Amino acid sequence: MSTKVLNVLFLCTHNSARSILAEAILNHIGRGKFKAFSAGSSPRENQQPNPLGLQALRNAGISIEGLHSKSWDEFGAPDAPHMDLVITVCDNAAGEVCPHWPGQPATAHWGYSDPSAGDGTDAQKLEAFRQTLHALKRRLELLISLPMHKLEKSLLQGSARDLATAP
Repeated sequence: MSTKVLNVLFLCTHNSARSILAEAILNHIGRGKFKAFSAGSSPRENQQPNPLGLQALRNAGISIEGLHSKSWDEFGAPDAPHMDLVITVCDNAAGEVCPHWPGQPATAHWGYSDPSAGDGTDAQKLEAFRQTLHALKRRLELLISLPMHKLEKSLLQGSARDLATAP
């Protein structure tokens, strides 16, 4: 297990904010042990990552290269990378019936408020993205610091679900 890279898929409804943030953060801090992906249950036609989310990532020194919105259907295809862990990061996606994931990955739900929701100035909205980014980063740092035995397939789901209550 020590040389195996764990594939993690983050899901949200539109794949424009929280799931994109989580993908970028984990790829940035994953130390070669994790490869992150993101997708949405129903991205809008021509959906793009939220520009304020991309700005928050850039401001944090995290690469936005290759980030794009996509449907979760891509990850149910036979030639898709097999996931070890699938994490929903919004309550809407958590309540939907997910596709069959090849390999039966572990699943967890880490709910976060939508930083793009609501009114406010661009500065206030950017601050909401910054706060969400930092909350996700704290939880993802806990994930990557788990002992290797907690990342074994038989324990991964429980380990990831336990982190749902972490600050």
